[in-house]
Amino acid sequence: MIHIALHFIVPLLVALAFYHSRWRQATLIMIATMIVDADHLLADPIYDPNRCSIGFHPLHTLPAIAIYAAMFAIPLLLWWKDDGQGSRPTARVLHLIGLGLLLHMTLDWIDCLV
Repeated sequence: MIHIALHFIVPLLVALAFYHSRWRQATLIMIATMIVDADHLLADPIYDPNRCSIGFHPLHTLPAIAIYAAMFAIPLLLWWKDDGQGSRPTARVLHLIGLGLLLHMTLDWIDCLV
């Protein structure tokens, strides 16, 4: 239960710390990335408390995590090169989706260690 609660609490804390003016939107986008756990439905059994998600479920593999990292980083590069007009909404959303997925994978990885 703590693990599941952290999937809500950590995005909220990150949003409050780094996305002050848009913390509600940032929190909702990052929490929405929990849909990545839909790949658990492909497993038999669907839930196994002794199974590590990282490397087992298709959307929890290293290639998928590399894509999530790119989704996080590429919009940052676009913002860095921005002409001062403000970040593009699509880039901002893509960045937050990537961040939410990376936070999710990190929490799942920590769960594997415990």
